[in-house]
This record gives sequence, C-alpha cells and structure tokens, in this order.
Amino acid sequence: MKVPYLIGEIGINHNGDLNLAKKLIDNCKNAGFDSVKFQKRTIDLVYTSSFLDSPRKSPWGTTQRDQKEGLEFNEIEYNEIDSYCKKQSIEWFASAWDIQSLIFLKKYNLKYNKIASAMIVDKNFLEKVAEEKKHTFISTGMSTIQNIDDAVNIFKKYSCPFELMHCVSTYPMKPEDANLLTIQKLKERYNCDVGYSGHENGVAISLAAYSLGITSLERHVTLDRTMYGSDQAASLEMTGMKNLVDSIRKMHLAYGTDKLGFITKEEEEISKKLREHIKN
Repeated sequence: MKVPYLIGEIGINHNGDLNLAKKLIDNCKNAGFDSVKFQKRTIDLVYTSSFLDSPRKSPWGTTQRDQKEGLEFNEIEYNEIDSYCKKQSIEWFASAWDIQSLIFLKKYNLKYNKIASAMIVDKNFLEKVAEEKKHTFISTGMSTIQNIDDAVNIFKKYSCPFELMHCVSTYPMKPEDANLLTIQKLKERYNCDVGYSGHENGVAISLAAYSLGITSLERHVTLDRTMYGSDQAASLEMTGMKNLVDSIRKMHLAYGTDKLGFITKEEEEISKKLREHIKN
C-alpha cells in the first residue's frame, strides 16, 4: 500500500497574515507533507451584496465583507507565496471558488486543481476546471450520488485526470459521521483513485482512511487551534501533523508483504535458539 499524497490545507487559517502563512508552509514542509493548499475567492462573485453588508464582528471590522476581505490574499501576497514555496521545495495550489479566481491562479502554473465540496454542484465551473486538464482533487462533501456522477462525467468528457476525495463537511466532524466505508464504494463506482479530506479532531480517523487504501490525504493545519477562524478547531497543530505523518510511515512499513510463510533473517537466528531442543 502506497503512502498517500499529503496535503496541508492552510485554507484561510492564515487569517490574512502572510508571515503566518509562511510559518504554516514551514510546518507542513518540516512535518513531511507533500504540498500546501489555499483557498481563493472573488468576494463579490461568491457572496451576495446583502450577505456582505450584514453584521459580523471580526478582527477586520463589523460586517461580513470586512471579514471575508480580511481573509483574502492579493496578487502581491500570492506572488510571495509562490516564491516561498519554490524556495522551500514544496508544491502549493488552491481551491478556486469562482471562475475569476480560477483564471487568477493560472499565472502560477500550478500542478493541481482542487474542487471544494461547495463547488462540486457548479457544472459551469467544473467545465472550466476540466478544460485545464490538470490533475484535480474533487471533494465530495454535501454531495448526492447524482452530484458526483455529474462531476465525474464532466472530467471524463474532457479527459482531465481527477481523484475523488471522500469528505464530510462539518467542522469538526464527529467520528460517527465519517462513513469511511464510502471510500471503497467510490472506488468501485467510479473506477478511480480516492482520497480523504478530513475535518475531524486528532489523527485516528485519517489513519483509518489510510488503511482503506486512499491515494491522497488532506488535513487542515494551524499554528493554534484556539485562534480566530471557523476552520481552526478542526485543524492539526504541528504535533498532530508530525504524529499523522510518522504514523502513516510506520503503517506503510508494517503492511509489508502478503507472502505466506515468509521468515525474516532475524527470525531465523531466533528460531535456532528457541527450537534447538526440538528433534524431528
């Protein structure tokens, strides 16, 4: 069983602070993740004016617009993120939430696209992503079978490589809601690679997902789970990140071979001592 492709979902946990984002990139690199992921939105396309004008207290002001805009990086900041990730030798990509954001991300020549669970029902958006023919991770949270069927058919139509990611869109997710057996059902129905995007506390459920043969694993990451932000509580701090990666590596080694009757060299030496008294 292969080690899954490990994605550190920084998302909006940087709280609009580039220095904080860089620290999270460092943590992902040091913990052994393969990539980091952000989220990109054009605020006035994703949200209605009435919603943006509604009240919400946050570190950036008193309206939803203040909060949403405070969490968005601009081109200068993404240029720095692109440069910093190259310096750290770690891949980065982002889940776009609108076509304008998708176009914005093209300039960075990123290796991957990501369909957030919220966007899997937007067929027009899926078409635009599939046209790029980049390997695309597709989260299946909040989705019916028909929603997933439609998305898969679009990506197949454009011969765009894709990978489904089993996901439950609650923050944090309760263990009893994980339904990890869905992973095998997705493999069987769509004959494709299947990963897992988790929002749970701790690492046990993610490790259980790995035992089911996932090909990718995405977890939200943070510097401090008590920080401001709706995703922070469902994220892993550095200790949890290292625990996750170390545990997966140990599990990978432990799966070993399925060859019956295989005796290790160490066992051969021990058997000589423990079976010396046996005369056949």
